[in-house]
Amino acid sequence: MAKLRKIAPCLWFDTQAEEAARFYAGIFRGSKILRISHYGKEGHEIHGRPAGSVLAVSFELEGQKFTAMNGGPQFKFSEAISLQVNCETQKEIDELWEKLCEGGDPKAQACGWLKDRYGLSWQIVPAFMDELFGEPTSPKTERLMRALLEMKKLDIAALRRAYEG
Repeated sequence: MAKLRKIAPCLWFDTQAEEAARFYAGIFRGSKILRISHYGKEGHEIHGRPAGSVLAVSFELEGQKFTAMNGGPQFKFSEAISLQVNCETQKEIDELWEKLCEGGDPKAQACGWLKDRYGLSWQIVPAFMDELFGEPTSPKTERLMRALLEMKKLDIAALRRAYEG
């Protein structure tokens, strides 16, 4: 059995944990559902969930383990946290953007950020972005930032042109 990473995200859903985990695993290559656990009779007076309903789903996306938990409606995702996906090609950006946007909030799309159908925020970005922003006050990075702020889905060629001037 593989060693668990010390830190792994746990995503809180009302009742859609399994649906969301399957949706995400269907988008990212090399991803899979690892385990599904269910509520039992114990603790019903606290959690209120029917015995046998899905409690949590352990899944893996691109080698990163996640847990999706059905905890009820009291907590929602916000833009305060997002999952960043570093993409090598425009084709990868285009594919992930299209799939993750399906059923999501079009008003929440800006600067490579999107909100999916479950309300989870994602950043779909070129892998080289950190490198280009290495000099935050240079004319190159100023042009790059201006171009980035005008985009919804990021365009690698346009970002590179802006950076180069």
